[in-house]
Amino acid sequence: MAKLNVKIGKLGLKNPVMTASGTFGYGVEFADFVDLSQIGGIIVKGTTLKPREGNDYPRMAETAQGMLNCVGLQNKGVDYFCKHIYPEVKDIQTNVLVNVSGSSPEDYAECAARIDELEGIPAIELNISCPNVKQGGMAFGVTCEGAASVVRAVRERYHKTLIVKLSPNVTNIADIARAVEAEGADSVSLINTLMGMSIDIEKRRSRLSIGTGGLSGPAVKPVAVRMVWQVARAVKIPVVGLGGIMTAEDAIEFLMAGATAIEIGTANFIDPAVTIKVRDGINDWLDRHGCSSVQEIIGTVEA
Repeated sequence: MAKLNVKIGKLGLKNPVMTASGTFGYGVEFADFVDLSQIGGIIVKGTTLKPREGNDYPRMAETAQGMLNCVGLQNKGVDYFCKHIYPEVKDIQTNVLVNVSGSSPEDYAECAARIDELEGIPAIELNISCPNVKQGGMAFGVTCEGAASVVRAVRERYHKTLIVKLSPNVTNIADIARAVEAEGADSVSLINTLMGMSIDIEKRRSRLSIGTGGLSGPAVKPVAVRMVWQVARAVKIPVVGLGGIMTAEDAIEFLMAGATAIEIGTANFIDPAVTIKVRDGINDWLDRHGCSSVQEIIGTVEA
């Protein structure tokens, strides 16, 4: 059986399969369907400094080969997480990571600092696709300066493994990756959702309450694989790939493109046990191809 363990900064994963934030709850919701200890890492839903109600309904719409969402980071805030959620997840026998969001660098940093104090949380993933309220709503992650400002602020107050989740809604994602690497990111994960829209032609209105939303699912995979390949060649830190992974074969594409680990998102809604199936599928592929370790295929694509 091939070795599946990988490392992201100081964070060791028993296998390269993680769950994408917002698609796996806090992990405990899936305990009846899958052995959580067999997943490389669980990234819990987005957490902000203050509670957020999220956007009005409707905020999800199915599309061909994917789905749109504009949930809006609904959560009860970091203090609630620390007091009520953390006790439930801290003893899960795998890595539990928190996805951190904010509306200013200071918000991000304060939220991260409170999570830094939690012994059982070894890493965070920064969602820099959030709107910067000080800059008229433009997402931090669409400029090198905006992305760097968040990572710089968080790095001063957060001392564990820091993964930065990149937005694909940019001209050159490799530039953004290099900017956050320079400010101390231990890893980058990509891609976040692509902006999209779906219209109900009978009602002549968007199917989402705020008009547009984030597109995820199989439809985005070719874009995600391309961006992972570009970023992996541009930075020295590990890359985590995500976007439309439904099968082990999908995951292997990302690994060959240069990802050290992957995240599964939308597929969890279709098959709650997909993470373990993908892990086993990767192992089977490695065995069939005479590979002793998953390390042997990372970044091996000939483009």
